[in-house]
Amino acid sequence: MLTRTVIDRTVRAALDEDAPWGDLTSESLIVDSATARAALVARENGLFSGGDVFEAAFRLTDPRCDVTLLVEDGELFAPGDTLAVVTGPARAVLTAERVGLNFVQRMSGIATLTALYVAEVAHTGARIADTRKTTPGLRAFERHAVRNGGGHNHRFSLSDAVMVKDNHLAVLRQKGVSVTAALQGAIAQLPHTTHVEVEVDSIDQIEAVLAADVDTIMLDNFTLDMLRAGVEINAGRATVEASGGVSLDSVRAIAETGVDVISVGALTHSARALDLGLDIALEA
Repeated sequence: MLTRTVIDRTVRAALDEDAPWGDLTSESLIVDSATARAALVARENGLFSGGDVFEAAFRLTDPRCDVTLLVEDGELFAPGDTLAVVTGPARAVLTAERVGLNFVQRMSGIATLTALYVAEVAHTGARIADTRKTTPGLRAFERHAVRNGGGHNHRFSLSDAVMVKDNHLAVLRQKGVSVTAALQGAIAQLPHTTHVEVEVDSIDQIEAVLAADVDTIMLDNFTLDMLRAGVEINAGRATVEASGGVSLDSVRAIAETGVDVISVGALTHSARALDLGLDIALEA
């Protein structure tokens, strides 16, 4: 969850990075008594995300700043819409401007892209999920944006679930260890609440994995025909996830194979920041 503690810690680090010894420009040009009113305005269509993060950039710079959000996270907007209004000391507004914009543009871009993927599979039972391909230090922000766009979150970290990837399986095969036996042994040691997912990259690996009674099987870089075959072999025994090279052009067809989850790294690693601007008017 995107808590205030997480927001403040991350935003404070960004502010410290951007103005480690203060904002030399604003402090040398703008009198201390000046106030400002700034409007966050959309330059293109999109879906909003990051309101609390945007607010934190100004609040942490100067508690006298006031941010009024005019749209909620997950709400659509159009070019020209005013999304938020900021009032407060002019120096603080100018100092926090870039950090606040960077976060809200990035998060809104992720939410907007996610919504496009979700719309493509809305007629199926498949859910769109993110991956761990997030910006280091910003995972909570980016995954919040995915949820705003109607998507779902994968495991948050390596500590949250067991996910056996192809490299894990390769090590087992090199050691001559039975995949089924190794998985069963691992599951026996885990708390009963721990989710276990295993990635396979060929159809002939599926049965050995399912025999271990795993929770989710990931079909990685399968063709459409292979995905359909994998769903049939699985026969409801585990949740079926499709992954690898998923795009807006391909996601509909993937969903129509009958998979339960489609994980899309592009939601966070390739989302374009939306064009949002902060129009500032200085007051005496």
